[in-house]
Amino acid sequence: MALKGLVRFFAIVLIIISVWQLSYTWIVNNFEKTQKARAEKFVKNNFGTASKETKDSAVNAVYRRYIDSLKEKVILNVPLIYPNLTYQKAVEQELNLGLDLQGGMNVTLEVGLDGLIRSMSNNPKDATLNNALASATQRKETSDADFVTLFGEEYSKATGNGRLAPLFAGGKNKSIKIDASNNAVLDAIHVEARDAIKRTYDRLMARIDQFGVAQPNVSYDDNKGIINVELAGIDDPVRVRKFLQATANLEFWETYSNQDPVVAQSLQQMDAKVKAYLSGTSDTTKVDSNGVAIKDTAKAAVAGDQPVTALISQQVAGTPQGYSSATIGLIRLADTATFSSYVNLDVVKASIPSTMRFMFGAKPTGKNARGESLLEVYVIKTVPGTDQPKLSGEFITDARQDFDQRNNEVQVQMEMNSKGAGIWEKMTGDAFSNKYAIAIALDNYVYSAPGVNNGAISGGISQISGNFTIQEAQDLASVLRTGKLPAPARIVAEQVVGPTLGAEAVKGGSMSFIISFAVIFILMLIYYNTGGWVANIALILNLLFTIGVLSAFGATLTAAGIAGLVLTIGMAVDTNVIIFERIKEELTKGKSYQMAVEDGYKRSLAPVLDAHVTTLLTALILLYFGLGPVKGFATTQIIGILLSLFCGILVSRLITDFWTNKKRHFEYFTAVSRRIFKHAAYKFIEYRKIAYGISLVVLLLGIAAIFNGFDYGVEFRGGRSYTVKFDREMNNEEVANALNKEFGKFPIIKTVGNSKQLNITTDYLIEKPGQEVDAQVEAKLFEGLKSFLPSGITYAQFDAQYKQSSQTVQATISDDLKKGALWATILGLLAITLYIFVRFRDYRYSVGTIIALMHDVLVTLIVFSFFRNIVPFPLEIDQHFIAAILTVIGFSMNDTVIVFDRVREYSAKMFGQSKATILNKAINDTLARTIMTSLTVFLTLLILFIFGGEVTRGFAFAMLIGVVTGTYSSIFVAAPILMDFAKDKPLGEPEKDKTLAKARHSIS
Repeated sequence: MALKGLVRFFAIVLIIISVWQLSYTWIVNNFEKTQKARAEKFVKNNFGTASKETKDSAVNAVYRRYIDSLKEKVILNVPLIYPNLTYQKAVEQELNLGLDLQGGMNVTLEVGLDGLIRSMSNNPKDATLNNALASATQRKETSDADFVTLFGEEYSKATGNGRLAPLFAGGKNKSIKIDASNNAVLDAIHVEARDAIKRTYDRLMARIDQFGVAQPNVSYDDNKGIINVELAGIDDPVRVRKFLQATANLEFWETYSNQDPVVAQSLQQMDAKVKAYLSGTSDTTKVDSNGVAIKDTAKAAVAGDQPVTALISQQVAGTPQGYSSATIGLIRLADTATFSSYVNLDVVKASIPSTMRFMFGAKPTGKNARGESLLEVYVIKTVPGTDQPKLSGEFITDARQDFDQRNNEVQVQMEMNSKGAGIWEKMTGDAFSNKYAIAIALDNYVYSAPGVNNGAISGGISQISGNFTIQEAQDLASVLRTGKLPAPARIVAEQVVGPTLGAEAVKGGSMSFIISFAVIFILMLIYYNTGGWVANIALILNLLFTIGVLSAFGATLTAAGIAGLVLTIGMAVDTNVIIFERIKEELTKGKSYQMAVEDGYKRSLAPVLDAHVTTLLTALILLYFGLGPVKGFATTQIIGILLSLFCGILVSRLITDFWTNKKRHFEYFTAVSRRIFKHAAYKFIEYRKIAYGISLVVLLLGIAAIFNGFDYGVEFRGGRSYTVKFDREMNNEEVANALNKEFGKFPIIKTVGNSKQLNITTDYLIEKPGQEVDAQVEAKLFEGLKSFLPSGITYAQFDAQYKQSSQTVQATISDDLKKGALWATILGLLAITLYIFVRFRDYRYSVGTIIALMHDVLVTLIVFSFFRNIVPFPLEIDQHFIAAILTVIGFSMNDTVIVFDRVREYSAKMFGQSKATILNKAINDTLARTIMTSLTVFLTLLILFIFGGEVTRGFAFAMLIGVVTGTYSSIFVAAPILMDFAKDKPLGEPEKDKTLAKARHSIS
């Protein structure tokens, strides 16, 4: 009873948490729909005669401005449930959609550590050093070792184990001594490398905040020096590339004092100009492409807002006063976009000194009475005639958190080289004399603006003090060290998905999910009568819990994740199928319903656990080795597997017992299920030689497939891939010939969905990374496709309307992905083989398992090799394919384990009878379970294949093959191995005489 109470408690808690968590998605969607409608109404009233393209652009601009300005607006206030819920908080709690569902950009950056090592050396031009760095860079493309280790090995080779210490000791590397060993030097470089990667990550995070993405997904691997960035909803990839790859922009600015009359006068002038602008009296009229007058979208978005000074508050509740002299006040985070749009108006810039600029603080400095975040606003002074500061971060040699020896106050110590020290001495002297602060800014955000206390600072060593916590001082020191960061991040892989393609993926995924659910729901009732309601209730709860947990964990739902949900439908009912089939067997033996249910659940526990553990193992391996969408699939699958156990075993049993205690019972037979496989007695083992012959053919075809070759996805071979939608049906050969003239080589062209949409892949200039090369390749693509597009179309129109998605993968990252995929597959096979050996304690079961799984993998490879130019959709070896293979391995084990578990049970009960008799009976008695578990998964995959869209079509096809071959191999490959390996050895131990065992126990 205690267990039932616990299950009931957890089920209720999970229902409440899931519904509550998913309610945030409903709240956000309603709020965004309201703002969208508001934007559309505004544009309709103000852009009546403009073209549709202009109106659409204006709607998006106004909508984004509304959303930006309302991020911290309280949209719901329900005490205890939604207390003072702001839009931003709701967005953080809602179920996130991946970029392949809503459009956006995924970027993988590699941090260049060769520049870091060069900058740490005492002689950056040393030939041996540079040769070792070049060799390490070349080896990194094919090695899993980190760059610093490779550099150490290459330097040792070049110098005959020469010492590194003389090249790095002393100077700026205070931790490296002249007598240090090579290992000690490399350890010190490793520390600095990890710190450099972390600083690069922090800098990217600060920049990403400027994109306005509600839930950016950013992660890094400091061993590989890789940073992965996913920005869903981004519609300006050029700006993203520029921001992410730009070098750190650390600058030291002179400032205006907030007491300076020029500041007050400038603010008054700005107010006057903004008021005139908003009232429409300034000359800002624009025309659209048809020559029709339109209103400026920036003005449209802020019409009715307050002038500049009204956005800045001097008195803020709960925030300490006494801002630095460069601060003119605080501004709501939600108002920063409006403020920036004001000060960047031409009429405003013309009314203030050319040397005056405005910057915001890097981090919120407090909250107002409504709980909205506030940033400081600084007035910066540029060098006359330029927009540059007098000093930049390139002169910083070191910075660290320290303590003032006099009062133990936390401070930051900063050191500069001789040239920087000279400029710094002049700057600090002027700041002291004129009583203004010096602002320290990274990427145009001010991190600190200290005043100068004791005159000019000479020697290049300064102490920055204030009310710092240790963490704040460490963060500022990190910012200062970023100024000398010689480890730039470059894009090595990139994927851009347009919103149209994302919308199609959502539609296809939702359609496949709904149809799969309906089909399986009905099938359970048709086949299991009223017992099907138990499976269906467990299925509904499983899906609710899975989506709720995904949302609670802040996971991102991708198209592959939806595929994971669809598979969860199949797996969720698989548990009940295994249990119900066992209950039916017990009922057929003449047992009462209560006893049949008791024995059915108890005897099904082992195969259910085995099936879930093997699938879980492959999903965990996939989670570790996968990237981007594949990780989303693995995450969804893992959560679904664990919840399937909870719902399929515990919740189902709770429902069944509840009904039984009311002196009722569920029916598990229907007219259909009574007749299917009734008294099955097929001689499967007698046909094993034919099966061996088929397996031999599969092996030979598998070898032939390797020579025949495969179509590798762009992420495995490197290159650039574009999905382009046309207005008419296209001839792939004509398109290839046209692009060959531009690229100098034929691209790979495949139809996506229908002949109006093509996927074009080329390795043209892939060996040359860089933004300018990306632009050059896309320009060539546009020129090659021009003849197939409407006449007079511009590149901008092509990019916005016809190019649906793009993907770029450099050769270095593609090699890593291929190795990861290979290891994932090998480890998946080994993990399951080891588990089966431990579970059954007999090597024959493991041998049968591994051969059956290899058989399934080979069949899939054969189809992908020989049918790749026949089927009307891409069959590519990529991450999705590896995900399919690993999932096939896991699912194939479901059938094999069910048969093996029954073989072990019967080998004990029927000890002494022939192997063939035991094996045939085990296969026949589990045939209904084998077919039904495979059928439910097959149906969900078939629906995903038909309705799921292009993103998951190849994945679903591979899985379909795997389910069919998995069912075949568990019966005709795995089982016969038990027959023919160690022929004289029984399949198991005889069943112990329980009566005798009890008697012996009583005697002892």
